Amino acid sequence: MLFEEKISQAKNNVSNYLEEGLLKKVDFDKNILGILIQNSEESLIEAQKVNSFLWKIVMSYYSMFYIANAVLLKSGYKVGHKIAHKVTSDALIVIIKDKLKKELLEDYETVKEEALNFIKADEIIQSFEFERSKRSKVQYETTQKIKESKAKTSINRAKEFMLAMKKLL
Repeated sequence: MLFEEKISQAKNNVSNYLEEGLLKKVDFDKNILGILIQNSEESLIEAQKVNSFLWKIVMSYYSMFYIANAVLLKSGYKVGHKIAHKVTSDALIVIIKDKLKKELLEDYETVKEEALNFIKADEIIQSFEFERSKRSKVQYETTQKIKESKAKTSINRAKEFMLAMKKLL
């Protein structure tokens, strides 16, 4: 679950990002959306093929990063190039989390499991932050054995994240 402190900090950060131009309100661009979705899908496909555990994790994360940015674009926001990964993470919490909860709730009503979906929405958004942190750590600080153990989790999280985000497109 996302802690209130994390949510509050993300709200403050997003406000600052908007003021500083790190996150911008934009008009919807179908071409950019298509590129982001294609990059996301390609990254996940390649993550499953590659033999390197480091690159499985990195590509899994990037599949999440691209689809997250597609959903943000669909919602009228574009992340800039500076600290793009942190901006994306905070924007998911502030702009997308409640939309995802609503979408999951609509799905949920057909199966009558509302409480689990609210928890699931937080977990899906939080999985982006987990993978962002892991990607950075694994890319620069981790041994091969640890990379191997984390690669499978990364791919599974990326698949689940992509499915959830695509519901918002």
